Amino acid sequence: MKETVANLINDEIKKLNLFVDDAFISEEEGKKIFNIVLDSEEIIDLNRITDASRIINKIMDKHEEILGDTDELDIYSKTKGE
Repeated sequence: MKETVANLINDEIKKLNLFVDDAFISEEEGKKIFNIVLDSEEIIDLNRITDASRIINKIMDKHEEILGDTDELDIYSKTKGE
């Protein structure tokens, strides 16, 4: 799953110095959540996550089959040091 998502997204978010670190489905409070974890060689501020989310949402809208029957798409950054 990570490789598929990275292939779709990495070229579009590299201008923000971001890349896909992981992509997985989790379940929280009865909801299936499609998680995309972003990382960078530098500290990621909220503005970059917001800009990346806009780009990623447009891409994932065009590739809804990847999201399957998930209820939500959650895009966030990896915590430095992990």
